[in-house]
Amino acid sequence: MTIDPMYPALTGVAAVAGFVDAVAGGGGLITVPALIYAGLPPAMVLGTNKLQSCSGTALATWRYHRAGLFALRPNLAAVGFVLVGAALGAWAVQRISPGVLKLLVPVLLIAMAAYTLLSPKMHDHEGEAKISEKAYLPVAGGIGFYDGFFGPGTGQFFAITLVSLRGFGLTRATGLTKLFNLTSNLASLAVFALGGQIMVLLGLCMAIGSMTGAWAGSHMATKLGAKFIRPLLVTVSLALTAKLVLGWFTG
Repeated sequence: MTIDPMYPALTGVAAVAGFVDAVAGGGGLITVPALIYAGLPPAMVLGTNKLQSCSGTALATWRYHRAGLFALRPNLAAVGFVLVGAALGAWAVQRISPGVLKLLVPVLLIAMAAYTLLSPKMHDHEGEAKISEKAYLPVAGGIGFYDGFFGPGTGQFFAITLVSLRGFGLTRATGLTKLFNLTSNLASLAVFALGGQIMVLLGLCMAIGSMTGAWAGSHMATKLGAKFIRPLLVTVSLALTAKLVLGWFTG
């Protein structure tokens, strides 16, 4: 039996993306263009990417939870808001053109990268919360909607807002980000599955690579903390921005 070379190649790509995503988010910057290059239709690209990314994000979430970076019960309300937001976003993207959002995202990502690079608060020391847990719920829901609707930079948006608004240290914020990101991924995946927009076998092969990369990335992040997460967060933010700006001028 001949094995389609696309499968092992994309599994390797997913491993790299899983590592990056476990630490700083933005793994879709790597996997989505690879799936497009492989010739999948756009909707199938998004659905298959959600399947593979869910597995890596789930593993990273489990490792961060084991490391004691977050507890599930105190964050159930936020998880609920993220879940509903992502489902609504995935529903809306099938009915509304994301063109306007694509114009706005590069600006947001540049600002986020600058904040991450320059702000003295992007470290592992806990700071003073500017808003309460309850006030953060609509923020979490809004980011969840964004992930379902468009996606790039979702992990960074969660991490930045948890640090700047909730006063979390960067490593703890990264751990909770994985829980929220897993929630939004699962909600989006369900919508794509209902629409039959998933290449299941390919997605499962890539999931193996994604989990391998996520295991290594989450291990490095929990061991080295902010000194490892912060540079990678900035790098991924700038790479996402460059890709989106390039798409802006070429698309």
